[in-house]
Amino acid sequence: MPSLKEEAIRAISSMPEPVDIDDIMYRLYVLDKIRKGRDASQRGETTSLDDLKKEVEQW
Repeated sequence: MPSLKEEAIRAISSMPEPVDIDDIMYRLYVLDKIRKGRDASQRGETTSLDDLKKEVEQW
């Protein structure tokens, strides 16, 4: 798996020009959330579909 720095550089480099700082920050934010979600999933920190449905019903 590429390092966090390598992943960030690749993500920014692939963005079309012109790009502003808000677009860059958003892209990095999304990549961070995806990475953290994958890590949590690998540790077994997930929510079952039934539990999620119950939680949504409480909204």
